[in-house]
Amino acid sequence: MDSKPTAKQLHRTLDLHVNEQFYVFQPQDHAPCLAINRTTGEIALEPPNVLDSRFISRADRVFGVMGLLSLTTSDFVVVVTGRESHGYIFGHEIFRATDFKVLPLAASPLHQYPVESHLLALVHSHLYGGQFWFSYTYDLTRRLQAQRLTSEKDVRKALWETADDRFFWNKFLHSRFIDISTSIADRDLSRFTLPVIFGTFDICDTIINSHPLRFALISRRSRYRAGTRYFTRGVDDEGHVANFNETEQILIINEGSESASVMSFVQTRGSIPIYWTEVNNLRYKPDLQIMDRQYTPVAFKLHLQDQISNYGSQHIVNLVNQKGYEKPVKEAFERQISEITLPHVQYDYFDFHKECRNMQWHRISILINKIEPDLLEMGYYHDNVAADGPSRLQTGVIRTNCMDNLDRTNVVQSALAKWTLTHQLKSLGILGPTEEIDSFEQFMVQFRRMWADHADSISRAYSGTGALKTDFTRTGKRTKKGAMQDGINSIMRYVKNNHFDGTRQDAFDIVTGNWVPRKGPGLTRSLLVDSRPLVVRSMPYVLYFSIFMVFAGLTLPRSSDYSLLYYFSIWLGLIALSVGFIFSHGVDYVSWPRLNPPIEAIYYTGPGFRSGRNGLGRLTKHDETLPVKSSRPRANSRLEEVEMGSLKKRND
Repeated sequence: MDSKPTAKQLHRTLDLHVNEQFYVFQPQDHAPCLAINRTTGEIALEPPNVLDSRFISRADRVFGVMGLLSLTTSDFVVVVTGRESHGYIFGHEIFRATDFKVLPLAASPLHQYPVESHLLALVHSHLYGGQFWFSYTYDLTRRLQAQRLTSEKDVRKALWETADDRFFWNKFLHSRFIDISTSIADRDLSRFTLPVIFGTFDICDTIINSHPLRFALISRRSRYRAGTRYFTRGVDDEGHVANFNETEQILIINEGSESASVMSFVQTRGSIPIYWTEVNNLRYKPDLQIMDRQYTPVAFKLHLQDQISNYGSQHIVNLVNQKGYEKPVKEAFERQISEITLPHVQYDYFDFHKECRNMQWHRISILINKIEPDLLEMGYYHDNVAADGPSRLQTGVIRTNCMDNLDRTNVVQSALAKWTLTHQLKSLGILGPTEEIDSFEQFMVQFRRMWADHADSISRAYSGTGALKTDFTRTGKRTKKGAMQDGINSIMRYVKNNHFDGTRQDAFDIVTGNWVPRKGPGLTRSLLVDSRPLVVRSMPYVLYFSIFMVFAGLTLPRSSDYSLLYYFSIWLGLIALSVGFIFSHGVDYVSWPRLNPPIEAIYYTGPGFRSGRNGLGRLTKHDETLPVKSSRPRANSRLEEVEMGSLKKRND
């Protein structure tokens, strides 16, 4: 866990100097400066004395470079201008990025180009809407065990070279820096290449039975198939699943002493690895769509092979309902499980809502008892400071999923984490054979808070609201107040997922490189133009005006009750007509992503399952022209693809 050698260590603070031709990032240790030519886009290292009177005298303070982003008219440098320290782990300081600047290379005013302004607003919303964490000396992208096993060969590498590709959130932004560092011998930009994770970090100190402990919780969100709740579900052709998160619980005992020990327990979550989605249509329950493609078994197997390669044995815990709306997803998942021929894969089903109904959350112990043999066999990572190497390795993970991999998954993962923590402390003799961690209320308050905050953060990133059921995670019991808060969050999810998540998904696609714009200020016009038929666009205004007229009729005097009856009949009839039209054409009123619109999923007619075809109105000619073999969404037409840009298959 030592710091990187000085030759590769990241610069902690940079002074940004600007003129019309260059951005120059000057380190405070008189090391070579990073110079970006605003005209040619060339990136170079310059001696510390490169600055002269051509640059503005006042320099902006920068705490890291997140990378370069290319939009329609200009390239942009994304930098961290605000940071907040959240503690130390193994002596390494961990920061959360709190403020950013997106600096244009082009000198012309960007407000002249509405599309560029729109794309730039998406980037800003992503930066300020997420939780981005980094360290200058510690690899936050990798779990402890992975770092320990490769520590000798990684000792002279930069942080970006050792980073886990899945959790290096800004790797696409840093692709040009990385290309230069690996291809030009005298232009190593490693000290300016800051890896950032999207996730959570929390740490606290406590004492249990006279033993000082440091407890940390880290989550890392995968940059692959990243996005929002209803617009990224299931698996892609490369085996990446939506909302994949790795969660690591770290325990440090007697830190700083010769008897110090470090323990780590890792769990994962991710969407069910088949081709499926939920089609928003303004109804509370979207249409469930399972696409039974020929490539499904391949993608399914690729996902599990990748998990086995990274973590070892996989024990899958499926929490979706076995009845009603979720049943087809469960059946499709289990069908693929039964047909796969991979060793080291174990599957267990737990009907969470049935077993824990009426707030009987203690019944999660049924699941823990069921999977206890695998928990004991896969174990956890344990390293003694005085020893030559780890005394124990974690040989597999519990992979938990529900429909969203949020609420039920959070409850189960926190329960598994508490069970493992108790087992770890007993193995060290810190807890007696009959003692339970629940007896130490001061620590449990911190434990529950950290896991509840962790759950809320993952949920906000995917669904737009905090997690449900966190009252149980925070207090250890289910409450009526918590149930009411869940109702509020559910309503907020409905509103955000139907009316706001399209732009959030677009922002994910830009920053992670899933969509690359074509160059030219006049392009991408479909982002700003509402191309829906006039009757579709006008119906909400008919509804608003009719509601206004009804309220006006309640306040304005009328000559007779007879005329008042006719008046209300007309406007209430228009309200009913407009509401009926809007819900029968609900798909047209959803805020869909515009960069990679999921047209194929909406109008899919191939083999599989669909719970309904609500909100489509009268089907249009889309049905005849959409592909059914490719799992990738595409632009509405060849012209739009040329104008807007294209979905990018990433090879970085």
